[in-house]
Amino acid sequence: TAVMPRGRDSMAKPSFAVRVLNNLSYGVTPTTLAAFNALGSTDQQRLANYVDWQLDWTNISDTAVEQRLTAAGYTTLNKTLQQLWAEHIVADPEYDIRMRPAWEVQRSALVRAVHSKRQLHEVMVGFWHNHFNVTVSEFDAGPVFMHYHRDVMRANALGNFRTMLEAVAQSTSMMYFLDNSSNTRSGPNENFARELLELHTFGAENYLGFMDPFQVPPCPEDPTYPIGYTDVDVYETASAFTGWSVKDGHWQYPTEDDGTFVYRQAWHDAGPKFVLGKFLNPEQAALKDGRDILDRLASHPRVAKFICRKLIRRFVSDRPDPALVDSAAAIFRANWQQPNQIALTLRHILLSNAFINSWGQKNRRPFELVAAALRA
Repeated sequence: TAVMPRGRDSMAKPSFAVRVLNNLSYGVTPTTLAAFNALGSTDQQRLANYVDWQLDWTNISDTAVEQRLTAAGYTTLNKTLQQLWAEHIVADPEYDIRMRPAWEVQRSALVRAVHSKRQLHEVMVGFWHNHFNVTVSEFDAGPVFMHYHRDVMRANALGNFRTMLEAVAQSTSMMYFLDNSSNTRSGPNENFARELLELHTFGAENYLGFMDPFQVPPCPEDPTYPIGYTDVDVYETASAFTGWSVKDGHWQYPTEDDGTFVYRQAWHDAGPKFVLGKFLNPEQAALKDGRDILDRLASHPRVAKFICRKLIRRFVSDRPDPALVDSAAAIFRANWQQPNQIALTLRHILLSNAFINSWGQKNRRPFELVAAALRA
């Protein structure tokens, strides 16, 4: 008896439409397959039309999935941040009620993955949750996690990275998760600053350790930027974000207690700073120290490469093509101030030959596998 070879090479290659839909959504269905095949006369035309349709996600009606969620008894999906704060924190309810917003994010994410027509948007919401991670079950972050999910991740998933960076930095869940709500000049806390540089923007690959920041070489792609970041950049970034906090009834401000973002000038280190090769003058206007750093990060060529490499790793291959990383990063950086920057970058990646010719290079995570099975 002949022994059949095992692995991908021995499998019949699925149709182009099936391969595309399994990468750009939470799994192909007969309905989405028929819809895709009706979008043009060639594979590339159908792909381009599908991607453009999905990127314009606000014009895709998702009434059916919203009605499904409402009928299922979800109660926190539309609560404002102030309502979440008042009803799930200040009221001091029992644990299950306190954490209900967190549990409803988890469950609604699966419902949307299975039933939403905005499939590419849902995939990108998951991508950014992994990138800007906040543990949903964290005791302080969980009660207001719905705000983080809806107003930060979902709202910006295909928009502008710089806008998202600031929304993340000012979000109550992230403030608590990485302790920036208590970051003051008298007690600086570098947790958020370190993750901002290491995980959210540069990646560990661009970390230079305790190098003298004045000795950091220029970035080859743009010599007006340093090639990476140092520990001194982390410390200076932490100082820049002192005073970014939450109205949480702090003993110094007991009447401010609605869970929203607040900038406390009295807590801010207003001295001069040197961050990522740029001097920040002392006594800048409110929020400007932090915003100057976010601008510097969002426009940095190595940040563009780090984000694009992750996008390509998510949609194409765990071994991203360097040429595609470079071309995507060029688009990401050239459009860093455009409201549709992420969509433009993603379109470039998804219409590339690397994507078109990819197959079998990605495995589904457990959440994705469950969603795909339910869709099927």
